[in-house]
Order: sequence, then C-alpha cells, then structure tokens
Amino acid sequence: MKPAKYRWFAASAFALAGSVATAADHIVEVGRDGLTFTPGLLTIRRGDTVTFVNIIGNHNVVASSGAFRCANGCDGAGGNGNLSVDLWRATVQFDRVGTFGYYCQAHGDPDGGGMYGSITVVDDAPAFAITPAITGNWYDPAQNGHGFQLEMISPTLVTAFWFTFDNAGNPAWLVGSGTVDGDRIVMAVNRSTGGRFPPNFDAAAIVNRPWGTWTLTFGGCDAGRVEWVTSDPSFTTPGVLSLKRLTQIQGVGCL
Repeated sequence: MKPAKYRWFAASAFALAGSVATAADHIVEVGRDGLTFTPGLLTIRRGDTVTFVNIIGNHNVVASSGAFRCANGCDGAGGNGNLSVDLWRATVQFDRVGTFGYYCQAHGDPDGGGMYGSITVVDDAPAFAITPAITGNWYDPAQNGHGFQLEMISPTLVTAFWFTFDNAGNPAWLVGSGTVDGDRIVMAVNRSTGGRFPPNFDAAAIVNRPWGTWTLTFGGCDAGRVEWVTSDPSFTTPGVLSLKRLTQIQGVGCL
C-alpha cells in the first residue's frame, strides 16, 4: 500500500516560515512492541516528515491537537484515519518548531496515557555538527555482532559500510555515501554480491545493486541513529537502529 502524505498547513498553525534544509523522512513503527510507538520520543528538524507504519494490531495515529488523524491515509487528505488492522503507512510533514503529541484512539489518550508518543521539531540549525571525528566503528550494544564503519573523506562527504546479515542469516555488505547536512547524512546505498575468497575472487562477478537509503543522525560525538528504507526483499523495511561509538581514529578529537 502506498503511504499517504499529509502536510500541516497554516490552517492548523503549522505554517512553514522560511526555507528549510534537505528534509528527511523518519520512521515510527506502530504496535511492534505491543501497545507502543517505536520510537515513542523522536526529535526531527523543521520540514522533515514522519512515516507511521502499522506493524500489527488495530491502530491509528491522531495528533493530540486534532491537526491530523491517519491510518489508511489521513482525514482531509483523501484518506481514512479510522482504526485499522491493515499494514498501513501514513506520512505527515512537520513544518513548525515545537513538541507535538499523538496517540492511538483505541489504546491511548491525547493527554499522554497509554499508547502515546511525541515528536519534537527543532529549527534548521542542529545542536551538533558532523566533523571528521565521527570516523570509526559504530554499533548498537543491544545487537552486538553487526555494525557500521564510517569514514569522512572530505569536508562534506561521508562513506559508510554496514557489515550485517539478511533475514535468512546470510552475511551482507552494504555500502553507502552521502553529503553532510549539519547533524545528518542521507545516503544512497548499494549491496555488493558475487564475491569469493581468494584465490577464487573474480572482479567481473561482483554485482552492485541499489539497496535503498540510510538517514544517519548524530546527537553528539558518541551517539547517533540510522533509519533505513530498502527495496531489497531480503531485508526488513523500514527500520531504525540506535548507534554508539565503538572506536575512533587516534589523534582526532570530538567536541
């Protein structure tokens, strides 16, 4: 099902004032861990979008202010925000700075009880600026055994390698690169296949196929997150992973 996209216009007091940097889409999973939104607390930048993805259960997502109500699309934007067990996706754009609550009508309330989440929208200028100090290895301590290697190779360009596994347990080597935008990097990602261990390696057998995108966001020198969307059926999509620094380059400090 194609996601519905809903923008909060001036009529609901969410007018866009001035230009914004390149927008990113953030994923909030609905019902994956029971009656929860994951992540339940999210910080984004003005102009970004949030895509709510129903994983399991009879849910919808409703702004505490009443500005939107979404499930199989959003009310007022050609969709239907009634509770639904479908595997629905709905995208909302946030154009105003502030903190905005939302909830599921069946399992939460607008005042913060039950199945409730909030999104904090900050202005264009990030609190943390990416520097060469992010170069190193990063992982999620709760999922020790796979992770990222990042390298800043110019003042604006960063490459990343994700050494991980597909849904069947096969080793996977994913390669991305993107341009620094304050505290964030949006990367186009390829998957390399066809390799063999020497002496059986054949460069002509290597195939690099488009895999999807990563959005890496850093809150400081040692903490970040990656959100991904992929068209490769061997991987779960969309997804999000917290990242913690594991190693850093000697002599490169981070403030």
